[in-house]
Amino acid sequence: MATLATLATLATETQFHVLAVDDSLIDRKLIERLLKTSSYQVTAVDSGSKALEFLGLNGDDEQRDSNPSPVSPDHHHQHIEINMIITDYCMPGMTGYDLLKKIKESKYFKDIPVVIMSSENVPSRINRCLEEGAEEFFLKPVQLSDVNKLRPHLMKGRCKEEDQPNNKRKGMEEIVNSPGRTRSRYNEGLEVVLSQ
Repeated sequence: MATLATLATLATETQFHVLAVDDSLIDRKLIERLLKTSSYQVTAVDSGSKALEFLGLNGDDEQRDSNPSPVSPDHHHQHIEINMIITDYCMPGMTGYDLLKKIKESKYFKDIPVVIMSSENVPSRINRCLEEGAEEFFLKPVQLSDVNKLRPHLMKGRCKEEDQPNNKRKGMEEIVNSPGRTRSRYNEGLEVVLSQ
């Protein structure tokens, strides 16, 4: 098991790469700016299908099993390592939940932490995503305090430590019971992004 000193060294020496998926240009720009402010490398796409294409997961399961090289991180056609995926829940075509399921079903990418975002506080939706394997569920607008919660999941993925489901349940309760996460803050977040 890694020591705290090793974790701190990894955190300072490594820039994590996050794949951000959102069909809304404004939301995509907001999450991209927040992630870059926190020193993450960001690739942003506007749909779940483009995210799968970027990862090389747009073929069916039989093709992937018979020819694993296009999706293997060692042989990925873009030679880019993705450390986390953050995706909107409500998108046309493929929802964030559908994307989460595809990632968790993948032999090569199932251990990548996935975070879901939504402007709707729907407890059943939150539970379903967390039970399917999402690390976090953020209510929009995503804020810097939310982005600060990502690093432990990235470090855990990097150090290959096991997940703790009780933390997910606690996180879901905090989201559902958080009175301050309202749509009015969405407009404030947009003003900040658009004014910069």
